[in-house]
Amino acid sequence: MDFALWAASPYVARMLPTLRQLQYLKLLAEHGSFSRAAEAAHVSQPALSAGVQELEKILGAPVVERTRGAVILTAVGAEAVKRAEDVLARTEDLVEAARNAGKPLSGRFRLGVIPTVAPFLLPRTMPGLRDRYPGLRLFLREDLTPRLISALKAGQLDAAVIALPYDAPGIDHARIGDDEILAAVPAGHALDGAGPIPEGLLKSEDLILLEDGHCLRDQALAAVKIEAPRGEDAFAATTLPTLVQMVSSGLGVSFLPNMAVKAGLADHPGVVMRPIAENAPHREIVVAWRAGSSRAAEARLLAEALKLD
Repeated sequence: MDFALWAASPYVARMLPTLRQLQYLKLLAEHGSFSRAAEAAHVSQPALSAGVQELEKILGAPVVERTRGAVILTAVGAEAVKRAEDVLARTEDLVEAARNAGKPLSGRFRLGVIPTVAPFLLPRTMPGLRDRYPGLRLFLREDLTPRLISALKAGQLDAAVIALPYDAPGIDHARIGDDEILAAVPAGHALDGAGPIPEGLLKSEDLILLEDGHCLRDQALAAVKIEAPRGEDAFAATTLPTLVQMVSSGLGVSFLPNMAVKAGLADHPGVVMRPIAENAPHREIVVAWRAGSSRAAEARLLAEALKLD
């Protein structure tokens, strides 16, 4: 057989990158230097450098540009890192699934939670979750939705509790429950009263919102059909307790999730809570995971254990 035809045959085993080589590249991208990447991988710098060179031979293209002050990924390298993260994440899933075969929600489970849910949902549900799954070792991370989604896709988290609507391609989810969005107004304010506030009345108010990046901010504004305030005078808080303090000081009107109100966050003499309009705008709380994750079944079990309804 002609050698060229033999080499091009699909039946010929091709050299493929090893998991170790992919891990070296991922660490190199994260740390930006061979010495720091080698330290993180617990190998010598020559060993890591040799592994990256072997990877380049297999791919047939350089993955990094070696400069005196830094390591810069090439276009091939950047694409390789993206794919390596997915391969390594799925490999970790495989190992974890094998270890816990037949034992759902046992062993290590890395769960992300958004800040507008974590302090109100977790204290109420964690005791029952531990009783139900005594072998579960839960590692929690509180962060904003965009960073949690990135961590899910990179395999750094097994699941995350987030709020919908939120556009996240490649992410599946299971419902925990609905969480009504309420208006918080200063005591004695023109909107201080009983019953739902008609949507149109909120458009003329000074709004105090969470800073950009909190999904509750966008969900509340979309629900009442109001554009975000702009300019230097627009106040943005980093936490819900700060919003409550600002409302109690008479600085404006804000929005709070019902789960936070039920937990006592708005129990302040200067704050009055009112529903918004007749249709009661809400956000949907879900457990989300990377599509195709081997821990999807466990994420669904977790959603059942955390149910709001």
